[in-house]
Amino acid sequence: MQLERYIAAILRRRWLVVVFATLVMLAITTGVRFITVTNDYRVLFSEDNPQLAAFDALENTYSVSNAALIAIAPRDGSVFTREALGAIEELTEAAWRVPYSSRVNSLTNYTHSEALEDDLVVAPLVEDASARSDTDVRRIEKIALDATEIAGRLVAHDGRTAGVAINFILPENPDQAVIEITDYLHSVLAEARANHPDIDYYMTGDVVMHRAFSDVTKSDMETLTPIVFLIIVGASIILLRSTLSTLAIVAVLVFVINTTMGFAGWNGVVFSPTNAGVPIIVMVIAIADSIHVVTSVLLGMRRGLDRNVAIVESIRINAYPVFITSVTTAIGFLSLNASDSPPFHVLGNYVAFGVLCALIYTMTLLPALLSILPLRARRVQSEGTAFFDRFADFVIARRTFLLGSVSLVIVVLIIGIPRIELSDNMAQYFDDRYEFRRDTDYVIDNLTGLDKLEYSLSAGREGGITDPDYLRKVDAFAEWYRQQPEVTHVQAFSDIMKRLNKNMHGDDPAFYRLPDDPDLAAQYLLLYELSLPFGSDLNNRIDVAKSATRLVVTTKNAWSRDIRELDERAQVWLSANAPAFVQEASGLSVVFAHLSLRNINSMLRGTITAMVLISFILIWIFKSVRIGLLSLLPNFIPAIMSFGLWGYLVGHVGIASSVVIAVVFGIVVDDTVHFLSKYLKARREGLPAPEAVRSTFHMVGHALWTTTAVLSVGFLVFATSGFEVSWALGLLVTITIVFALVADFLLLPTLLIAIDRRNS
Repeated sequence: MQLERYIAAILRRRWLVVVFATLVMLAITTGVRFITVTNDYRVLFSEDNPQLAAFDALENTYSVSNAALIAIAPRDGSVFTREALGAIEELTEAAWRVPYSSRVNSLTNYTHSEALEDDLVVAPLVEDASARSDTDVRRIEKIALDATEIAGRLVAHDGRTAGVAINFILPENPDQAVIEITDYLHSVLAEARANHPDIDYYMTGDVVMHRAFSDVTKSDMETLTPIVFLIIVGASIILLRSTLSTLAIVAVLVFVINTTMGFAGWNGVVFSPTNAGVPIIVMVIAIADSIHVVTSVLLGMRRGLDRNVAIVESIRINAYPVFITSVTTAIGFLSLNASDSPPFHVLGNYVAFGVLCALIYTMTLLPALLSILPLRARRVQSEGTAFFDRFADFVIARRTFLLGSVSLVIVVLIIGIPRIELSDNMAQYFDDRYEFRRDTDYVIDNLTGLDKLEYSLSAGREGGITDPDYLRKVDAFAEWYRQQPEVTHVQAFSDIMKRLNKNMHGDDPAFYRLPDDPDLAAQYLLLYELSLPFGSDLNNRIDVAKSATRLVVTTKNAWSRDIRELDERAQVWLSANAPAFVQEASGLSVVFAHLSLRNINSMLRGTITAMVLISFILIWIFKSVRIGLLSLLPNFIPAIMSFGLWGYLVGHVGIASSVVIAVVFGIVVDDTVHFLSKYLKARREGLPAPEAVRSTFHMVGHALWTTTAVLSVGFLVFATSGFEVSWALGLLVTITIVFALVADFLLLPTLLIAIDRRNS
């Protein structure tokens, strides 16, 4: 009775409700201007991430790894021509003028050392390329392709592609700096292409990836949101067959989205590609509540009820299920706070807030709007209701067959789960529509890999890096890595010492080996450092105290699983051959390689907690342990089926998969709650189980089908994103929602009839 008095008050003061809701929404919406977007991939990692802490320590010891790599590919097939070398030389000089650049390495400014009588000459490999003779060019080619330090890194082994690597020192807030850097680089490359039309240029690197993150965030927020909005409007009109009721739903969605995003702005939220879908997810989920209410109103009016009477009845029968589904959905999304990746915290918190906003607006604004709008409905049984009456007859008559066949399908799909590999690939986060991905693919295929495993190898004492025993261990570790099939290049300090030893013995190839005398080795190193030109010091290779050196291993297009396995093999080798060096690899690629595993482990705890809470809620609302536990089946099984199908079709999942169960469990439980609440109501009215199932399909079948269709299409829009985390999440959630409808329509009714034998 209190609920009916509340509804009557809403309808009586409907204009006041609309005006008040509008004022509140507008006040909160003003916070949207404070929303910011970041292009920093580091937001994916929590502050206590051990791999990130190790990476930061490595960069503090040596130098930062913010870099851009530009590949130069002459169309005539070789970089060893005067024109190509001149283009590389020009680009190298221009790279020094890029904002925030701290070091530039290229084929032309490679610090080549050689003996000249009794002197050690250290100079750039190429100077004034246009004046070089054919003999000079052939000499440059031989030196470059034989140089362990640059072959496979700054020049391809086949000599067809060369690279210019630029390192940057970014300010504390890197977002604007990254935009400034990439814009400047694009202008430099535009000029280079104009001056050298027969040479192709490709740009990649982690700084460029920063910008790609920004571009994909902007693209998703600007394009996907209006697409989802239009799809929801179109689908609602088609499925509800009522333009005015769709208008009311759209108004509620606008209020929900504006309130959610405004609240996020007032809280100073920073969005990234991972959580840029907050408004879309809120929009898609929020419509479910409105559709249940509107469908019941239209159904009542078609039975001949007055509009306001139909609204009262709709709110009365839907208020409790809508409240429960909103709470369970919010719990599911709030469990994302257990994620090891902070952007998922933002995603979970603000979708949960949006869901609760949808509940409030559905129970206040929506009935007021439906009462104001001149809704019309023919007083006949709708085709949708008639269809679900026939569908209920089919399910009841074929319940044994359906139970067996659905169970068989579930078993077959579960078998596909072991096929799934937990793995990510940073470059493949972006699809081919982004220039970053296209350029990265070219660089990986034609010049060098981008995934790096980095080690800080300690000598144990100050000045110890010239100790022969230490150098031999470093060299042995580097040579072991060079034998691994997935490795394209290894940069080790021992290579410099072998080259210097050869130089100091008249460039005799027989002396390309490590020096035996530690004092002599220290003198070689000092002489070499004093001879290096500006910007070519060894600070990125050795620490200040000369007590440790940096070894960098480059792999070709490795997945995170491959990186973890390669490092594990390295740990085994170090344990057996150089125990003092035993350590986990570092580097940005390594941090990413462990992210999905860490996220899955953390989300497992959060998801279990959410499931336990939701399970207790379902048992409490249904006042039956048996029904409450039974309700979990159509909620757990769809996610399991989705991952099984994904195992057959795709075979790998990354960071998106770690949050899917938490996301979908809170969503798919909605249909189960609505179905069971109507079923139990029919049972309390004395109907036997089969008739209660038939009554339930008649009351909510069309609404469940409508919400599933809209939710599926809405999340399917994410599949059009160019960012893997978004499209994988969208596809997995869509598949799970469809399987959830199958479970609610085919599995749940048959189980209810099978176990609920009272009066059946």
